[in-house]
Amino acid sequence: MLDILVLNGPNLNLLGTREPGVYGAKTLADIEADLIARAGDRARLRFLQSNHEGDLVTALQESGRDGVAVIFNAGAYTHTSIALRDAIAGSKAKVIEVHLSNVHAREDFRHHSYLSPVARGVIVGFGPMSYDLALEALIAGA
Repeated sequence: MLDILVLNGPNLNLLGTREPGVYGAKTLADIEADLIARAGDRARLRFLQSNHEGDLVTALQESGRDGVAVIFNAGAYTHTSIALRDAIAGSKAKVIEVHLSNVHAREDFRHHSYLSPVARGVIVGFGPMSYDLALEALIAGA
């Protein structure tokens, strides 16, 4: 069975209350429950959210070492963290980068991702469905 870490960065613990016009009304717990239901017996999911960059780096390194695929919404660290980029590249973690909003239709500083060049793929702008699409891609062998 495929093991997948669903990794979420800073402020994603505030989903459902943080700027619902941008990020929607679902909480992170809602998204996790939906993913568990969608995965069924096709994948084993583990979830981690942290507001601390080092925790995310460690989770990526461990995932790469252990062969665990990662659905990763790094939040604002997407646009600032060379450390996360290096953790993905250095560990050879199989990562799909996801974002709830279309970052390319937002502020200019959100248009650049340090993670995209080392991710297997990038899914943006589909709200919580971005996670569903990443899950399906990993299950399909992306």
